[in-house]
Amino acid sequence: MTIVPVALGARSYDIRIEAGLLARAGEILAPFSRGRTMAIVSDENVRPHLAMLQASMEKAGIASEAIILPPGEATKSWAQLEALTDRLLDLGIERGDHVIALGGGVIGDLVGFATSILKRGCGFIQIPTTLLAQVDSSVGGKTAINSRAGKNLIGAFHQPAMVLIDPQVLDTLGARELRAGYAEVVKYGLIDDPEFFAWCERNGAALLAGDPAAREYAIARSVTAKARIVAEDERETTGKRALLNLGHTFGHALEAETGFSDKLLHGEGVAAGMALAFGFSVAQGLCPAADADRVAAHLRDTGLPHDLASAGIAAGGETLVAHMLHDKKMDAGTLPFLLARGIGQSYLDKTVSLNDVAAFLDRQQVPA
Repeated sequence: MTIVPVALGARSYDIRIEAGLLARAGEILAPFSRGRTMAIVSDENVRPHLAMLQASMEKAGIASEAIILPPGEATKSWAQLEALTDRLLDLGIERGDHVIALGGGVIGDLVGFATSILKRGCGFIQIPTTLLAQVDSSVGGKTAINSRAGKNLIGAFHQPAMVLIDPQVLDTLGARELRAGYAEVVKYGLIDDPEFFAWCERNGAALLAGDPAAREYAIARSVTAKARIVAEDERETTGKRALLNLGHTFGHALEAETGFSDKLLHGEGVAAGMALAFGFSVAQGLCPAADADRVAAHLRDTGLPHDLASAGIAAGGETLVAHMLHDKKMDAGTLPFLLARGIGQSYLDKTVSLNDVAAFLDRQQVPA
């Protein structure tokens, strides 16, 4: 088992990574049960993993109650938050209890936010079942739901008590979802680890094809990078943690344009967003064109969107920038952007003109 600590003082916790971990999760969860029934929140797509988890918990003497929610980004809503908190209250959840989030990023985000406000805060445990959740959203304590104004605008920082990652559950994940999660793996190389990006170029195809060693290595390296950044800047106050948003400002605008639907998955938006961030950096004279070309080529070669056309976006720059105005990182009317001086050299720029961004996006559109 690989154990990656997230060092946050009294809120510290471990990320445990091991193939086959789900089948014996009960023995690890036992200290959190307090002899009480533990609630497991999941969705319709995760039922086989739920059955394995509940069997493991039963073997360890832990009673459980499953709450099954609809799959998809629409579940991160006020309506589902209300339904979930009401159900947890009906189950008699106490402040000292831990709710288990078994699923992808949607389930993790929703359960994390629900437990942050339930009885002014109770515990939760992340058991992510998608690659995107395993390498990114399950770690770091960002929890949220979406609103009409945009993505993840209603939420709280609420750290899990533990993260359990079983790479074997990815064997049941669809190819598109797997690719979407892989975009977040690539992100860690582009932020500040050019050697890891080169590893992705050599091994990304094997990871996507199911190579267990490649998957476990990528997951461990990704969460180690995220744990380090989160420990340095838990609440994104110094700018260090903002680096984890590489590709997200552009990507969230693309997601908003598609109505946060399955027309463009979050990881797909991030992939296109990273390519756009590098392209804009080239346009600003910050980044070598060869580096931006490498990024776009690797995303294309792994089946990910790498520009507006491959993301299915026909909107003009002004429309996309209007979506960005709802970004939660807006500060005194200014929107910071994650740009790059090269692969592994990302940085936060607070001087970007949105007019320049709109003009750049207009130039990226392929004429009809």
